[in-house]
Amino acid sequence: MTLLNDVKVLDLSRVLAGPYCTAMLADLGADVVKVESRHGDDARHLGPFQDGESVYFAQLNRGKRSIVLDLKDPADHATLLDLARAADVVVENFRPGVAARLGVDHAALSAVNPRLVYASISGFGQSGPLAHAPAYDLVVQAMSGLMEGTGTADGGPTRVGESVGDVIAGLYAAWGITAALFERERTDVGRHVDVAMFDSLVSLQVTAMSILTASGALPGRVGNRHPVSAPFDTYPTRDGLVAIAVANGSVFARFCALVGHPQAADDPRFADDSARAAHRHDIEALATAWSTGLTTEQAVAQAEEAGVPAAPIWDLAQALASEQAAHRGLVGTFEHPVLGRTPYLTQPVRFPGTAEGELVAASSPTLGADRDEVVAGWLGDERLSPAETPPAEPASRH
Repeated sequence: MTLLNDVKVLDLSRVLAGPYCTAMLADLGADVVKVESRHGDDARHLGPFQDGESVYFAQLNRGKRSIVLDLKDPADHATLLDLARAADVVVENFRPGVAARLGVDHAALSAVNPRLVYASISGFGQSGPLAHAPAYDLVVQAMSGLMEGTGTADGGPTRVGESVGDVIAGLYAAWGITAALFERERTDVGRHVDVAMFDSLVSLQVTAMSILTASGALPGRVGNRHPVSAPFDTYPTRDGLVAIAVANGSVFARFCALVGHPQAADDPRFADDSARAAHRHDIEALATAWSTGLTTEQAVAQAEEAGVPAAPIWDLAQALASEQAAHRGLVGTFEHPVLGRTPYLTQPVRFPGTAEGELVAASSPTLGADRDEVVAGWLGDERLSPAETPPAEPASRH
């Protein structure tokens, strides 16, 4: 895709939140140069592995180039400043204070390039009493309220089964960067974009916030059901579960007909969404009596014919194997020198009218392999020779 062609991104980040952000930018055509230490991004040493290569790193860093710089070395630091002068965007996810100690913080780099859009991604942001606290996805899920609100009423708080703290922060950073680039077109001045994983997860909880505002209490852990709508849950079938989502009166009437109780649509106990939520046990009994006599496939088919939103529960492999995923191009590929043809999850925003065909990205970079090419292309000279990059020791997964 070519939406961000000619946008130069200097990526100082590692592992997940920052690299996820820059992968989104690379997918849109930005020239992303990954600045790594001689050890390389820790993600290079995180599994799963195939033939000694990290599949995790390869998928997350597709379409980027790599240059090795020791930011504590005066010559390499000078090279970084030169690259920053040529860059449009810098992305970093150091703990607050580290970038300043390395001389690559927003103040230092915007001084050499006032047009620079500089994005900082961290656990708790660049300010506040927790700014300097270390954070991992588990930590911010635990502290944001998301974990406390996830799970069943009779169970404990549950982590969402993906590193959403990192991923959502990376998405917000990509959004903030593109907004700042748009502003720069009008002002010719860059901006510092400050994204916190904690803030990002708090911002997702719109339903819980509305309930807290209206009632002064939180819904608590409600499992798969919705806290203010019914029937809105998963229900047992002969061979599994079916998800049913009813959120207004007209759909509820269709649901009542579907489960063989059309008169229930006129029952005053179920007069509106709030009333149905208050009497959800009675409604769930109707749903369960209907669903347990059917297979999941039969239940979904009958609900679809009746105009009631329903679905089977798929795992990721089933979702990716679906005709819908294929039609939407949710899996792209790239050719990796070791892994061969490698699939990856594409960015989900589509731009109708853009010719895409099969989504094919460039491979993830070999550590330090693009140094001369980057320097020549960005700075217009070839004064640097390729850095020696001996094999790094594996990093531990935190």
